[in-house]
Amino acid sequence: MDASSPLSLSRTVALVGLMGAGKSAIGKRLALRLGLPFVDADDEIERAAGCSIAEFFERYGEAEFRAGERRVIARLLERPPLVLSTGGGAYIHPDTRALMRDKALTVWLRADLDVLYDRVRRRGHRPLLRQGDPRDVLTRLMEQRYPIYAEADVIVDSTAQPADRTTEQVVAALSAHLQAQEARAPA
Repeated sequence: MDASSPLSLSRTVALVGLMGAGKSAIGKRLALRLGLPFVDADDEIERAAGCSIAEFFERYGEAEFRAGERRVIARLLERPPLVLSTGGGAYIHPDTRALMRDKALTVWLRADLDVLYDRVRRRGHRPLLRQGDPRDVLTRLMEQRYPIYAEADVIVDSTAQPADRTTEQVVAALSAHLQAQEARAPA
């Protein structure tokens, strides 16, 4: 199996990483490339809640949002294989991380501060970025979350390059991961 051949996936591919890492942009392209449906967990949460994530945060707070996020992701992981874009904080919760480890292949789209900041600075819909200077918030989140994201099955750097190129890198990394798993499997 090489990066140009279609991957046969029996599990969902869950993209994790900070806001601005490209989970939705790469996820949509990856789903097309793999012939799988694409689902954005944030869209599903908004549909279930009947309001935007920003409104949910304002009304109920982050803790209640995270509880709802866990329920939605658990439901999505029961579906047949798909490409799932998760919110930046989803993988941080130990229960959600364990569920994703059990039922999905996780891909961390790792991006540096400048790339993240450039992608999110003009968007006002991200509740966590309203808690101070966005660059400082991103720096703090990177310090807290990057060690946890590093537990993902696959890590791909999300840079300022075109999204199609990053998508191909994800396909190649998934292929290599699956080949390594096959090689380790008992005969």
